[in-house]
Amino acid sequence: MADVIRPWLYCCCNCRNHVALHDDIISKAFQAKNGRAFLFSHAMNVLAGPKEDRDLITGLHTVADVHCGDCREVLGWKYERAYEDSQKYKEGKFVLEKFKIVKENNW
Repeated sequence: MADVIRPWLYCCCNCRNHVALHDDIISKAFQAKNGRAFLFSHAMNVLAGPKEDRDLITGLHTVADVHCGDCREVLGWKYERAYEDSQKYKEGKFVLEKFKIVKENNW
């Protein structure tokens, strides 16, 4: 039988719910209020809270906190709208705080 290659996953630090794929990382150079964070193109098994405007390091954005779909731990946020043209690439993307997720080899 052929070997099956499975992707690296990121999981909620609290309950180990799968929340993102390693291959969906756009950038590891993001900063959250509690330290480093990763920008992902997609997230899974998460719930978005209400949208709100926040003045972040790169300007004003409309964001929604992202919670683990199982335990409801806040993991980061989703960019809903960027007001500056140079930041539009973030719209629809997810920032997950490094200390809130753990990397898992799914094998």
